Amino acid sequence: MTLSGTTSAEPADVVRRQYLAAAAGDLRALRATLADDVEWTEMAGFPLAGTYLTPEGVTSGVMERLAADWDDWTAHDDTYVTEGEHVVVLARYTATHKGTGKPLDVRVAHHFTVRGGRIVRFEQFADTAKVHEAMTH
Repeated sequence: MTLSGTTSAEPADVVRRQYLAAAAGDLRALRATLADDVEWTEMAGFPLAGTYLTPEGVTSGVMERLAADWDDWTAHDDTYVTEGEHVVVLARYTATHKGTGKPLDVRVAHHFTVRGGRIVRFEQFADTAKVHEAMTH
């Protein structure tokens, strides 16, 4: 992130702020990175599969539900590939499922589209079998 990364409208900086806000559990700051008409898609097969609209819809439909079902859910972003308004992030989810006590550690990829300093689209790619394995007794 650049030195001005806390306010920069550069797509990678906006995406990084989203990860930092999510890791801190700061849903207000996370919503501030999302456009009012955001389309946030959790992939088919993932427990929260579907497309969520509006910043509030994303935080209530995804982040709050993950926090309810998992301890210490974190997306560890490690590699950014940027081209214009597109940012692809290679990351890792780690968490412990509250119902089973099983840990999760799975690689993921996220595709963000950023316009005007806000995330307008998100698409998740994850090994959903690993997620379901952690959720199953």
